[in-house]
Amino acid sequence: MKITLDFLKKINLSLLKEKRKVDTTITSLKSQDPFSDPDRLNDNAASDTDAKEEISHERMQALEKELRLHMSEIEEALLRIKKGIYGKCLSCGKMISIERLTVKPTALYCVDCERKREKK
Repeated sequence: MKITLDFLKKINLSLLKEKRKVDTTITSLKSQDPFSDPDRLNDNAASDTDAKEEISHERMQALEKELRLHMSEIEEALLRIKKGIYGKCLSCGKMISIERLTVKPTALYCVDCERKREKK
């Protein structure tokens, strides 16, 4: 099954929109991180406040890590579109189904190869 130019354009626009959304979310997370406040070190907050800030910071870092991973997947998909190799399974070389790419535009593997990878 061949991927049409119209489908590629839609996916490309969708990925660019998602990339902007993820970037905005990362920026927002950074601003919410209690460790982003330079005056925090001069604050004589109670130890329970410090503990809450530490937990909040760790949570923000974990979320940011996940978002950066997703951003990397988006950028890889955009690069594959640009190179003209979008939609080819990295494992077997066959085309990934349109249905799969519609649901997961960052997919690198066809369903069969993805299942094999999950079993490992």
